[in-house]
Amino acid sequence: MDLPTLRTERLLLRPFTRDDIPELIPLIGAREVAATTRRIPHPYTQADAEEFVAQSQAGDEINLVARLLTDSTLIGGGILRPDLEHQHAELGYWIGVPHWGNGYATEVARELARYGLQELRLHRIYASHTSTNPASGRVLAKIGMRHEGKMRGHLVKWGQYQDLEFWGMLKEEFKPA
Repeated sequence: MDLPTLRTERLLLRPFTRDDIPELIPLIGAREVAATTRRIPHPYTQADAEEFVAQSQAGDEINLVARLLTDSTLIGGGILRPDLEHQHAELGYWIGVPHWGNGYATEVARELARYGLQELRLHRIYASHTSTNPASGRVLAKIGMRHEGKMRGHLVKWGQYQDLEFWGMLKEEFKPA
């Protein structure tokens, strides 16, 4: 699968490269970021970053870095994990702590949902977040997803069981910004 380069009003979303690693590590490596995600380890090492970038270039997933259009600052990233047989994709995103509260997560999530539903012609986009991260639920609601349920005690993060909240959107429900 070819990885796209996407633009929003304020962001450029493009494939990760090794050149992103120096900026990536301090942002994605923050404990606060790892605490709000299912798959980001903490501490986050150079080896983690190199493996992440290599996997993001493999083309099985659409894993893009988010940079500001104004000055190219790396602010976070987003991912779509398509399942073409079933015509759906899982959506994920993360934003570095210095950039929280600016609407970037919503912008990344909306653009990836748009890409999946309109460009890839998927039928459904879905996402999940832990119950300890209600801000992510607000992002998903803002882009038009519906809360579909909770799996209680579904994950163990840092020795604690956490509930997982599930959200979804069908193609006909998507409304671009």
